[in-house]
Amino acid sequence: MPHSRTLELRLVTRAGEAARSFALDRAVIAGWTSRDVEAMEKHIRELEEIGVPRPASTPIYYRVGASRITTAGSIEAAGGDSSGEVEFVMFNIDGKLWIGTGSDHTDRKVETYNITVSKQMCDKPVAGTVWPWEELADHWDSLTLRSHIVVDGKRELYQEGSVAAMRMPLELIERYQADGGTWAPGTVMYGGTLAARGGIRPADRFEFELVDPKLDRRISHGYEIRTLPIAG
Repeated sequence: MPHSRTLELRLVTRAGEAARSFALDRAVIAGWTSRDVEAMEKHIRELEEIGVPRPASTPIYYRVGASRITTAGSIEAAGGDSSGEVEFVMFNIDGKLWIGTGSDHTDRKVETYNITVSKQMCDKPVAGTVWPWEELADHWDSLTLRSHIVVDGKRELYQEGSVAAMRMPLELIERYQADGGTWAPGTVMYGGTLAARGGIRPADRFEFELVDPKLDRRISHGYEIRTLPIAG
């Protein structure tokens, strides 16, 4: 079976780095991944009150086309209702877990009536650098996710918080497999996001990063959003 997408990655370890062409076969967006189950349930009930259906499970795993994953510096989106959100991203490279970061860019208008379809509407940018899980496992909760948006030339903080807000990578993978998913080489999985400061909103540019304070390193990426007109 031909691969859906090939990404050019930098595999960075304490010992050095290596370039790698990663053959991507499947992509998964894990949603409702919060560790605070009580707070998550409260938010689900709030959404139900305004007509948003309860997720079938928590976490829930949305499959998207692997060709949507990109390291490009710009994407195109129809209309002005899409926005990004920073997440940690898990890569299965030759059976080994690597961690990077990406943006689950989503059409928010479509999301109001079908979340699965909304996930498929937009490209999903990822940074081109990944770290091995074993170098992060002993201090995982200290890692920080952060994003900025640029609107009319003004850059502002959009999201910031610890990965401790979401379930651990190995737990997400285990639950995905229990749900019937295949965690095989060539798989990418997004791990969940943080609340947006000031509310979810579109931008001209989205920038995101994953910071490892213990090893004093970061992975970052940014992309422009080119809005396509909706003719009718």
